[in-house]
Amino acid sequence: MDYSRPLLAERLAAEYVLGTLRGPARRRFEALLPAHPGLRHQVQHWEQRLHVLAADIPPVNPRPVVWQRIQQRLFPAAAEPLRPWWQRLALWQGLATVATVAAISLGVLLQQPTPSQPPIVVVLQSTDPALQKASTGAAAQFVASISGDGQSLVLKPIAGASITAQQALELWALPSGGGAPRSLGLVSAQDSTTVLRKALLQGNDGFAISVEPPGGSPTGAPTGPVISVGKFRT
Repeated sequence: MDYSRPLLAERLAAEYVLGTLRGPARRRFEALLPAHPGLRHQVQHWEQRLHVLAADIPPVNPRPVVWQRIQQRLFPAAAEPLRPWWQRLALWQGLATVATVAAISLGVLLQQPTPSQPPIVVVLQSTDPALQKASTGAAAQFVASISGDGQSLVLKPIAGASITAQQALELWALPSGGGAPRSLGLVSAQDSTTVLRKALLQGNDGFAISVEPPGGSPTGAPTGPVISVGKFRT
């Protein structure tokens, strides 16, 4: 699932905040939030949007006979005396709020596209902690989330990705069968990086990150130390 699409991210965040995203889908969404700034932004947006929902609903003062008939129908043998309107107001405000949230939830569900393949999450581990401490300052680790259709990747550093001003980090796809790595471009050492490519999963066994000059590898192959590697096929 391509979480870089703004419309999809907004729909999933809306379901998450409303509580209609449940089970494994909700747990997967929560696990991906730390690596997806766009998803976190949409969650905050919907939380703020729904927080004031109840405040926008005007008070409703039903006729006394309405509550009396409800009590008589539900509890015909022990109908309570009619309560003052200020005691009944909270009930009607609550019902109006529930009805509004239910309507929004239904709209989100009707617009939600058919679920596609779940994303693939790969952790890129340090290849040689001793070497990385010498060249980049720490044993680097990254997490990559690849959409199920293999057309987008979000890479986020977890620990130890510090580099100098004369260095850059480059992401590589590792072809099956030990072929030459394919460059996917430069990535950030501190923030999330989104990579949009076709067939990110096709014919590949995983990903690697190398330390290169500021503009990237001048040869089309890794020239500096490969600091992290992650495989998604066993």
